[in-house]
Amino acid sequence: MGKILKADYKGELTLGDIVIPCAVLEDGTRILNETNIIKNFGSTGGKNYKLRNKNENKNGFGPLPIFVASKALEPFIESTFDEMDLIPIEYTTDGENILKGYNATIFPKICEVWLKAREHRTLQGSQLPKAMKAEILIRSLAKIGITALVDEATGYQYDREKEELQKILGFYIAEEKRKWEKTFPDELYRQFFRLNGWDYTVHGIKNRPGVIGTWTNTYIYDQLPIGVREKLKEKVSKSQSGNDTERMHSYLTEDGLEHLTNQIRDTIPLMRIADNFEEFKYLFQKSIDRQRGQYELPFETDNKGHIIETKDETILSTYNKNLKKALDFNPNNEGKTISKRQSKKPQSKLF
Repeated sequence: MGKILKADYKGELTLGDIVIPCAVLEDGTRILNETNIIKNFGSTGGKNYKLRNKNENKNGFGPLPIFVASKALEPFIESTFDEMDLIPIEYTTDGENILKGYNATIFPKICEVWLKAREHRTLQGSQLPKAMKAEILIRSLAKIGITALVDEATGYQYDREKEELQKILGFYIAEEKRKWEKTFPDELYRQFFRLNGWDYTVHGIKNRPGVIGTWTNTYIYDQLPIGVREKLKEKVSKSQSGNDTERMHSYLTEDGLEHLTNQIRDTIPLMRIADNFEEFKYLFQKSIDRQRGQYELPFETDNKGHIIETKDETILSTYNKNLKKALDFNPNNEGKTISKRQSKKPQSKLF
């Protein structure tokens, strides 16, 4: 490893809920402590250590740092990192204990490799939160970077208070996190259960996943412009078993997300004032009649106003049956019927 350098300056880098000890060595190298990088982006599973050793001397790289030793990240290591990025640096802060870290310039690249893996759909469902964290951090770091450059160019860096940039960074991170906050509040699903007389418990929730998803689509996503839900469905990553591994709303634009949250906000009050699902259906339909024309949502209810569960998606509501009958009407067949009856009544004009 060569000479062990001493840290002339040391501190802690706070990135939202991430705290990483950092230092500036006597040669000017900025260092991030390895242990805390692993804590936030790595895994200590046996498979990771095997993959770490497997890559020794492969493509010029030594053993991979454990925070990038993942099969999901492996295809993107070489294109993201330089050889020197992944070489650990030993240093000391007290002249006695030896610590291990990496050049601070590696941090944006760690975020980048997670985002590449997400883009190419190599991540497991359990790894997606790390990719989300990486996106929040890389966006925030880009913003603080331009702030620091302006400060340096104007000389303000000498007048600002210590850790002011970290405070600004914390604001940026909080701003990015809000974009990923829970979009569908528990209240929406609690009301779905209440309106049907179901117990809102862990056991009850497990027994209703399919129909709840259908209602989420019907009352929320389908109220977005036509074709939006279908397009979002195409973008969502799938697991090997065919299940969604991402939330559809994560692909919405800022305007689209605002439309979605407004729809949720407008729907919940209707649910709260309804006594049962039948009444909610009526109130919901009434609220959109002025915008989309009149139609009846295809969910049948019993005499208590609770949903009638059925696996037959071909069952139509009374309104839709009548509508189908009207659409299936063939005037030519009607003419033949009149002819057979030898009706002498003159046919009225259509226009």
